[in-house]
Amino acid sequence: MSRYFTEDHEWIDVDGDIGTVGISDYAQGQLGDIVFVDVPEEGKELTKGDEAAVVESVKAASDVYAPATGTVLESNDDLADTPGLVNEDPEGDGWFYKITLSDPSELESLMDETAYAAFVAKL
Repeated sequence: MSRYFTEDHEWIDVDGDIGTVGISDYAQGQLGDIVFVDVPEEGKELTKGDEAAVVESVKAASDVYAPATGTVLESNDDLADTPGLVNEDPEGDGWFYKITLSDPSELESLMDETAYAAFVAKL
């Protein structure tokens, strides 16, 4: 499994042609206490860069963009009742949705964990 990051602080774990998407620990830290998460419905077609989800915190509301093109396979329904999962485990149980990748070559433009850490260090 490989993990990639966007400059908008989404991450995607890739296993074969399936990607699991969420927001980074850095992003949840910047947002503060998360009070609402709206994830995409199963079957929704997303194009890389589309607004895929919305996260609201005590500080702000923020769109979550699709890091890759594909079809939503599964959404994390636990976030509807427990949006704080994103704060507790943003890169684990706080995942947003799973997607079937239409074009895995899109991942080549994303950052790996080392590059993302360097990117965040400059912010």
